[in-house]
Amino acid sequence: MSLPLPIQVELLPHDPRWAARADEVSAALSAALGPIVVTVHHVGSTAIPGMSAKPILDLIPVVPSLPELDRHRNAIEAIGYEWWGELGLPGRRYCTKTDPHTGRRLVQLHCYEIGSSEIDRHLAFRDYLRQRPDVARAYDREKARCRSLHTDDSHAYSDCKNAWIKMVETEALVWYRS
Repeated sequence: MSLPLPIQVELLPHDPRWAARADEVSAALSAALGPIVVTVHHVGSTAIPGMSAKPILDLIPVVPSLPELDRHRNAIEAIGYEWWGELGLPGRRYCTKTDPHTGRRLVQLHCYEIGSSEIDRHLAFRDYLRQRPDVARAYDREKARCRSLHTDDSHAYSDCKNAWIKMVETEALVWYRS
């Protein structure tokens, strides 16, 4: 399977409407998939008040099993998502939703089974930044630096931030588990 094409990196000031939009998207996803959606977590920079972000919602739908989710692929695609499979991360299903008129990416789904350590990793990072404004500001600076280097390539932008994120994730996971 091919990769989603890189997109232009646009960082916008935090928009409080992102949380409400995440709730709407989560409800639509739950309605389309029914009881196989246990919960949906809003993660990523749009979930951190005060932080600049690409205006793309990152959501983690938690499901009882990935094979069961795989059987519902058509239902996900029917509500406008592209299905990318694991896309390099075993134990995940990745889907994107793009505005058909503008071509702008709107939502990224990172689907995991109940109990996946990846869920805790994402929640720990989000909650740590929510509780540590100094670290959130440092992340904002790192994102701005990477954006200045990779304005037209979201893949390179993500790679650029990766070492910083991994360093903070280690701290965040210790904090989250204590």
